[in-house]
Amino acid sequence: MPSFAARDPLTPAFWDERFERGFTPWDRGGVPEALRRFVQDAGAPLRCLIPGCGAAYELAYLCEAGWDATAIDFAPAAVAAARAAVGAWEGRVQQADFFAYEPPQPLQLIYERAFLCALPRALWPQVAARWAALLAPGALLAGYFYFDDGLRGPPFGIARAQLDGLLAAHFDCIVDAAVGDSIAIFEGKERWMVWRRKAGQA
Repeated sequence: MPSFAARDPLTPAFWDERFERGFTPWDRGGVPEALRRFVQDAGAPLRCLIPGCGAAYELAYLCEAGWDATAIDFAPAAVAAARAAVGAWEGRVQQADFFAYEPPQPLQLIYERAFLCALPRALWPQVAARWAALLAPGALLAGYFYFDDGLRGPPFGIARAQLDGLLAAHFDCIVDAAVGDSIAIFEGKERWMVWRRKAGQA
């Protein structure tokens, strides 16, 4: 692994340095199969947010399928990479802090792809709380969750019981499926999951 000056993944500089030097082992360079199936089976387009979007290949796919999708990242280099990758949809990529971002209209879906595992574990309760705050009852949190007990990261792995503890107060898990097209860094350690926001929860 290259030597990097920036060591704190909570700072944009950490991610800027990696994007600028082309060290992005989490980047699959395309759209994963489970998301394609999810979109095909959805029945209708959804209003979607992609936090911590990286190169945001999924954004172009969702927009081309007629979905109202927005991608955000707080690192300028990631935003630049995403805008370059999505072509005509570059206006849908915004530089923004997920914890402060306010969507202009209610969200129906948050797509999770290597965002939770990019952040230190101490921040995870805040991520889960923000997911819950941004999604109305019946809205969905869908994507890939990385399970691993290694201490170092990113990516920072989670245990299934810990994920349940983070989400069960506000979400029901309605899909939990194996992933057959993982890239090397996640292979054998990720699941495609869909969580539905519960009714009657603040």
